[in-house]
Amino acid sequence: MEWELRSAQPADIETIVELRAVVMRPDLERLGRFDEHRVRQRLRDSFSPRYTSVIVADDAFAGCVTVRPTEEGRWLEHFYLAPGLQGRGLGSAVLRTLLERIDADGVPVRLNVLQGSAARRLYERHGFTMEAQDPIDVHMVRGPGAGAGALGT
Repeated sequence: MEWELRSAQPADIETIVELRAVVMRPDLERLGRFDEHRVRQRLRDSFSPRYTSVIVADDAFAGCVTVRPTEEGRWLEHFYLAPGLQGRGLGSAVLRTLLERIDADGVPVRLNVLQGSAARRLYERHGFTMEAQDPIDVHMVRGPGAGAGALGT
C-alpha cells in the first residue's frame, strides 16, 4: 500500500471528526462513555491543522494523526485509521515514521489510549510503556529511541 502524510487543512475537520466517531465508538460504548455529540465536539475543540497530518493511502483519505509539541517533548493524539485499513500494517508504518522524527529531536512522546483498546498493543510494540492509568485512560510514554529494535517489525 502506498501512503503519505500531508498537512491537514481546516476543511479536513469534518472528515476527521466523523472518522473519530466511528473508530472510537466501540471502545467508548464498552466503557459506557459514548456520546454522539461529545465524541465529535472534543475533536472540533482541539483540532489544530498546524500539528495534524492526514494519512493518504492509495490516493484516498485513510486517517489522521496529531503530534503537538509540549514543554517535555511531544504529545501524540487523534491517531485514527479507517476501519477497513486497520490491522494491515499502515498504523505501524505511520507510527514508525513519526517516532523516527521525534527520536531525531531526542525527546519523549506521550499519549493516552482508552482502557481495553487494541491500539495499546500497537503502542507497546513501538516502545511505549504505561506511565499511569485511571478507569478510562492508560497514559503511556516512550523515551527517545525506546523500542528502536522493534520498529523494524
